[in-house]
Amino acid sequence: MANHSGSEGVVKIGTFTMAETRSYTLTETGDTIEDSVMGDSYRTFKTGMKSWTGSVVCFWDETESAQSALTAGASVTLNLYPEGNASTDKYYTGTVLVTSIERSAAFDGMVEATFSFQGTGTLTESTLA
Repeated sequence: MANHSGSEGVVKIGTFTMAETRSYTLTETGDTIEDSVMGDSYRTFKTGMKSWTGSVVCFWDETESAQSALTAGASVTLNLYPEGNASTDKYYTGTVLVTSIERSAAFDGMVEATFSFQGTGTLTESTLA
């Protein structure tokens, strides 16, 4: 069974690699549609629409191209490489809408930015050639 260290991950916005990424989340969901009828003893369901959301946390850098592309409401291509971006590594790609940007700072820490997104259309899992 293969497993990976989170430090192997890479985030790209279009062709720009996001520097100083701290973490990211990617959540896929599938709606359910109830199709129970009178006389059924248990509720039954069918598969509905799928969707995906997530966020990227990084050290804030106003000069970085990837972060500059992530403005509220922007539509961008997101590529997430959980195991790195070497040959045969799997990755996820799709178009996202940036839904929010949160910047935070503490006197004893770095300034961080959290970019939240909503996938629009298909999330594709691929393998690097």
